[in-house]
Amino acid sequence: MRITGKNLKLIVNGLTVSYNDEGPINAPAIIFIHGFPFNKSMWNHQLEALQEQYRVIAYDVRGHGNSEAGDENFSIDLFSHDLLFLIDALDIEKPILCGLSMGGYIALNAIGKFPEHFSGLVLSDTQCIADTPETREKRMKAIESINTNGVEKYAEESIKNLFAVQSFSSKKEEISAIRKMIVETSIQSLSYTLFALSERKGTCSKLQDIKAPVLIMVGKEDKITPPAAAKMMHEKIQGSLLKIMEHSGHLSNLENPSEFNHQLLRFMSQFVKNPIHVKHLKELVM
Repeated sequence: MRITGKNLKLIVNGLTVSYNDEGPINAPAIIFIHGFPFNKSMWNHQLEALQEQYRVIAYDVRGHGNSEAGDENFSIDLFSHDLLFLIDALDIEKPILCGLSMGGYIALNAIGKFPEHFSGLVLSDTQCIADTPETREKRMKAIESINTNGVEKYAEESIKNLFAVQSFSSKKEEISAIRKMIVETSIQSLSYTLFALSERKGTCSKLQDIKAPVLIMVGKEDKITPPAAAKMMHEKIQGSLLKIMEHSGHLSNLENPSEFNHQLLRFMSQFVKNPIHVKHLKELVM
């Protein structure tokens, strides 16, 4: 029997996972996957906007938020298998995935391996390429810094690159919330996830095989996964939609939630209520 609410607990793939599950039980489902090193609360605006029409689920990836870390070394493969176990445990048939940054890596990994399990994909501020040697080196240095200087300093350095310039004056509450998410993540989970991100495989070669409808959104001022990365995915995924978000950096769902939600709702309503062939979707979000 389905239980609805916030901060629910469920045993998934051998560990306790914390999740939110709201909206009508028989409505089409969308699962939100947060970025690193955040948690499910970063999707609160989206859950509030969609929960009247859709079943909305946001969960904490293992080692983040209130989900247990388990004993295995982290990897994007492991995270995507956790997602499949969660979908099975919640008895959801063919949900839409919405992933931001690391959440996008998990979503792309999952849909690439199990395309029949999903009916749509929303990719926000993410990319398909693997880490370059330079990026891997930066992640290793970040692990060293976290262990030497602590999480507070890592949080301050991270925030400098996460938000658009104007957000530092207009989104102080959101910045404070993100800082809190980072500092409340354990050093072990930060280190394990940074290593997992550095070791992940690229998914660009599989993009042309995605048949489900896809919406790609990216902040115009995203320094981490810039618009060029989103445009490349858009070109490779036939019929995909691309929206570049104004007044946004790497966290476009928090920096411009009204526009993000508008595009998301438009995509969902057109696709879910009136299923059409993927090649016709380009007209819907412009």
